[in-house]
Amino acid sequence: MTKTGLGKVLGLATLLSMMGSGLSGCDYWPPALQAEIEQLRTEVQTITAEKSRLERQLADMTKAKDDLQIRVEDLSRLNRERQGQVTTLEANLAAEREKVAKLSKGPAKKTPAKTSAKASAKKKATKGSTQR
Repeated sequence: MTKTGLGKVLGLATLLSMMGSGLSGCDYWPPALQAEIEQLRTEVQTITAEKSRLERQLADMTKAKDDLQIRVEDLSRLNRERQGQVTTLEANLAAEREKVAKLSKGPAKKTPAKTSAKASAKKKATKGSTQR
């Protein structure tokens, strides 16, 4: 083999060994790097727990919102029903007031006649009692 052929073989061998060690990974982790990795894992766990808590809160709030929306719809429906009842009762009240007004006008004309008859009867009675 020539020098160029030998250089190519050695370069290829070096490249293959570097690729092999790169793919297999390195088992040595410096202590500072290990501490940083543990700190990051702890932060990830803390953030994951907080995320779960916030998701539960969101679910609770969504359920409460839905319950309140249902209550608002029920109360709105009930309000519409009550408004209909109030309108009906007001119409009935107006009709009854008209009836009362008509009835009070009719007896009011008869009342003076009765009053005058009673007054004349009282006058006659007083005249008769004074004549004795």
